[in-house]
Amino acid sequence: MNTKRIRNLIYLFIAATVWGISFVAQCASMEYIGPFTFSAVRCALGSLVLIPVIWAARYFALKHPESDSPYSKVFGRSTVLGGVISGVLLFIATNLQTIALKTASAGKGGFITAMYIIMVPILGIFLHRKIGVNVWISVIIAFIGLYLLCITDRFVLQTEDWLLLACALFFAIQILVVDKYVPDSNGIAMAAIEFAVCSIMSAVVMVFAENPTWELIGECSTSIIYAGVCSCGIAYTLQILGQRDVDPTMASLVMSLESVVSVISGAVILGQIMTGREIFGCVLMFAAIILAQMTDVIYASGKRKSELNGG
Repeated sequence: MNTKRIRNLIYLFIAATVWGISFVAQCASMEYIGPFTFSAVRCALGSLVLIPVIWAARYFALKHPESDSPYSKVFGRSTVLGGVISGVLLFIATNLQTIALKTASAGKGGFITAMYIIMVPILGIFLHRKIGVNVWISVIIAFIGLYLLCITDRFVLQTEDWLLLACALFFAIQILVVDKYVPDSNGIAMAAIEFAVCSIMSAVVMVFAENPTWELIGECSTSIIYAGVCSCGIAYTLQILGQRDVDPTMASLVMSLESVVSVISGAVILGQIMTGREIFGCVLMFAAIILAQMTDVIYASGKRKSELNGG
């Protein structure tokens, strides 16, 4: 594995850590403001934070044309198209997640959302990609884990569980969209467009569905700033930069660590303690997430070794 790929995997790991903690920020904010207000404000912050970064990256790219940097061009076709499509997907996914976190714990939200890791290879069927036996075994294990984590005495999934599963589906599609457009795009500008689209769409719904006030927004300003600057401005950008030259399956595997961080941060910061049954469900789901990726990871590693050995 070359230095560039290691660097990109580190980017993805940092993004996963920031996202895991952001579940706590979302849970805390829901006591004061609605989900669309939260999404509109934090995504607007995320987009604004990236503007100076875009122009700084462009300045250095133009100063060093020999590097053939993708950041010299800000509004290329792939950048704009990828940003708009992923922005719409982010609007749907993040608002489903935020609505669910009004009643779900940070840890539960993190693990169900992480189901996108299993959904990515399954969605690959529609892209004519083969699905290994390990993925189908992972699906079975994940459903057992989901049962232990979510099913109560009524033997039905709660509303927030369905919302989180739908959120995971749209995040899975967003990962595939990023993988498609990021190789030919300005990744930072693409992220800024993505957040701007999500913010505008959330603001439109906010006007008709919620009654936010600056006072209430101020009450949870710390959480919003963290979610906007760190989760959006930094983490989603690191995702886009990190997915460059990294297989989407490997990227999903690293980003799945957000579920573990969400449980730890939820317990430490909010005091949200899970039962033994719920923790075992989380363990099974995380095991399924890891298993779903192992064949591709082993294959990629073996292919790389073969290339290095001249095979």
